[in-house]
Amino acid sequence: MTARPANAHQARLLRLLRDGGPNSRAQMGDQIDLSRSKLAVEVDRLLETGLVVADGLAASRGGRRSHNIRLAPGLRFLGVDIGATSIDVAVTNAELEVLGHLNHPMDVREGPVVVFERILEMAAKLRAAGLAEGFDGAGIGVPGPVRFPEGVPVAPPIMPGWDGFPVREALSQELGCPVMVDNDVNLMALGEQHAGVARSVGDFLCVKIGTGIGCGIVVGGEVHRGVTGSAGDIGHIRVEADGRACACGNKGCLEAHFSGAALAQDAVEAARSGRSPALAARLEASGQLSAVDVAAAAAVGDAAALELIREGGNRVGQVIAGLVSFFNPALVVIGGGVTGLGHTLLASIRSQVYRQSLPLATGNLPIVLGELGPTAGVIGAARLISDHVFSPA
Repeated sequence: MTARPANAHQARLLRLLRDGGPNSRAQMGDQIDLSRSKLAVEVDRLLETGLVVADGLAASRGGRRSHNIRLAPGLRFLGVDIGATSIDVAVTNAELEVLGHLNHPMDVREGPVVVFERILEMAAKLRAAGLAEGFDGAGIGVPGPVRFPEGVPVAPPIMPGWDGFPVREALSQELGCPVMVDNDVNLMALGEQHAGVARSVGDFLCVKIGTGIGCGIVVGGEVHRGVTGSAGDIGHIRVEADGRACACGNKGCLEAHFSGAALAQDAVEAARSGRSPALAARLEASGQLSAVDVAAAAAVGDAAALELIREGGNRVGQVIAGLVSFFNPALVVIGGGVTGLGHTLLASIRSQVYRQSLPLATGNLPIVLGELGPTAGVIGAARLISDHVFSPA
């Protein structure tokens, strides 16, 4: 079992080393409110646990040179991002650098047993490649609401068979390490915060548009999950008073009108009605359509495809405008598979938000695409479990 820090001071030191890389004692002393003698004691205790190691001489600041301290190079975290249609699994070191990353198509509706078998196969493949002897912890993201303290999905609309399944407990037994579970969009937000476009931002929204739609809410540098873990479930905010039926059982939800599945449905209708020659040709060639096809059709100027993107962006922007007025974030990040639609989508979202929200909230508000793509979720998952391992036992 991996050692854990004995107190909050040690936990803070570990997170400083994770986020900032190797540091001298003097540099760490500049960032943490401890006397020099107390800092020396806590660093020495961490060295004894094996969580940190000496790492060469630090640059001189006058007087005797000290050693740099870094997180133990053998620490390994497993990041798992379960999507509706695929699984991403990655191994990171203690600084959350991705050492190896695998992706595999998988329908989450096949249920937890089948999905977990695939995850374990992928983890074993990464171990066999020499990237890890074992794991010091694993973070798991799932595309639905999670009761966070227990790591259990609760009535996830697009995950039949997962309601109440003990994800954390089951995978912890299989992997032999601590496991933490969260909603996938919260992990995307953590990933973008750690290594992406939100690195220097404490208060931001991260909206994921894929098979479903969700929002990660970061306040003061920490993910806000709400009382029961369902904060940010914006895909089920109503955008049409008497709209389409949604998988959640209601009508008119944002997710029912603009998500990967909704966009595919609209694309097929546009192809079959004759409104989109480009989509009709792609439908005839492959027998099905997705957001990728809509993006390709839009790229060659297909009017119907461009209109589908604009309408969807307007609906998403309508919801985000309300969130911006309520929360007043410093940044809005847009991610997920549907962001392959690119700047046409982003322009529609921005237009709605800037038009509907107050100037005080939008005057200096960037609305941008995420930087990390499919690695955001696995980095966020590794960040989640590292926060747990680097907390006092």
